[in-house]
Amino acid sequence: MCRHCVTTVCSRRQFLSGCAACAGSLAGGALLRPHRAVAVESPAAKPKIRLVFCETSNDKPIWPNVGYDFDARRKRLIEALTAGCPDVQLLETRVMDKAEDAAAVLQKDDEVDGYLVCLQGLGWRNDAVKLCTTGKPTLLVDNLFGGSGLFLLRLPQIMSSGKPVDWVSSSDDQDIVAAARCFASLKQGKPPADVVAAFRAARRERTPAAADWTCRSDAIPQPNFDEAMKRLRQAKLLVVGGGWGGDPFRKAAEEVVGVKLLPISFEELSSAYAAADRNAGRAFADRWSKAAEEVVEPGREDLEKSGRMYVAMKQLLEKHDACGISINCLGGFYGGHMEAYPCLGFSQLNNDGLVGGCEADQMSALTMATMGALVGRPGYISDPVIDTSKNQIIYAHCVAMTKPFGPEGASNPYRIRNHSEDRKGVAIQSLLPEGYMTTTLEINPVSRQVLFHQAKSAGNNPSDMACRTKLEGIVKGDIEKLTETWRMGWHRVTFYGDLKEPVAELCSRLKLELIEEA
Repeated sequence: MCRHCVTTVCSRRQFLSGCAACAGSLAGGALLRPHRAVAVESPAAKPKIRLVFCETSNDKPIWPNVGYDFDARRKRLIEALTAGCPDVQLLETRVMDKAEDAAAVLQKDDEVDGYLVCLQGLGWRNDAVKLCTTGKPTLLVDNLFGGSGLFLLRLPQIMSSGKPVDWVSSSDDQDIVAAARCFASLKQGKPPADVVAAFRAARRERTPAAADWTCRSDAIPQPNFDEAMKRLRQAKLLVVGGGWGGDPFRKAAEEVVGVKLLPISFEELSSAYAAADRNAGRAFADRWSKAAEEVVEPGREDLEKSGRMYVAMKQLLEKHDACGISINCLGGFYGGHMEAYPCLGFSQLNNDGLVGGCEADQMSALTMATMGALVGRPGYISDPVIDTSKNQIIYAHCVAMTKPFGPEGASNPYRIRNHSEDRKGVAIQSLLPEGYMTTTLEINPVSRQVLFHQAKSAGNNPSDMACRTKLEGIVKGDIEKLTETWRMGWHRVTFYGDLKEPVAELCSRLKLELIEEA
């Protein structure tokens, strides 16, 4: 389960891992394997590198997705490393989502000269910190859309440990090979610090130069701060089935921003769903289906259930005089409290200038409501992924608006998909427009800080792994700084437009610290 704290809020993937803890634990002991030599030519002359694959069982909802072929991914990477690093001996092992597995690997620390740790899937109990802080040269690698949450949330602690470690997060496996090749210098007596410096130099050499920041024309609405602050002091957001940060966050949100976060139970949502007008739900499903570029996986029954969920959410908003709702969707769906994901309904609410927020993430819902009041644009909650091969951050989630410029703005194409991790229900793949400046935020009233970075939208990633909508953005600023100082949980909220000036003014008025992440 997620820890209900604010500065280290965890993502829905932690819930998914937790809800299958028993299965993962049973599988883990059986799948921790002794190392085997991958490259055997003249092993005595080569540095021995422990190649650790951090995985989890694929019989449950996970990143990358249920049923993901870890064996095939592992095979491809081993082949690339073996071919590209002939002067390194790789000793392969796996850890399977059990904290004690890392300790078992390190019991044979004296056998190896360094570590190559590959986060293949999102197993939150794999102890990446312990594996990466042995004091021997270590390279941490993210399997994009696989281990990305664990990678971003653990990397700052790893990098601040003072141990000889660096990282690769790239869609190009040759970036991994180029860095791993630097292990070969150990046989020349290079100290660990020099090897790690070579890792970093290899990554930087393969990261593209800064992009052309000329963006498509985008008229940003001029904020009326006094009117927006008045609206926020009257705003109410419903939080169903929990709420990250709990009551302390709710208290701070009202004191600092003015927004009231009202917790309600799954039972109240379930009752509203049971009473929802089925004809209205069918009409909603028809409208979204007809306007879609394609309905890929969902059948009619799931579409109608999603329509009923939207009707139920609207009823709750009217009942409580609220302007938005955030739901612990995974806890509700897997706990049997909900028959349908709220993703399609969230998209409609966000298109309409309201707030449809994922995972009972109160900080992201507050951020959406605040910026919506200021500039009239919806926010897109995501689990970000770093791709240095393109100098990109990829914003991934199964919910997104299709009117990124506000209720009166243009719509972008979309596809109706199932939910990615479990391949069930209904979700949105929004094909968001490219060529625009975007602003990504989190507003934290507890620490009185605002996280801020910008990127130029660069298209929609086609990978079938992880969440359905994947907006690519070319990072404006230092992608290393953004990656190595990640904080306040995995989620971020992205808005279309260069909103730096309104955000700075907001921070000034509310006495918040603005933290530029990149």
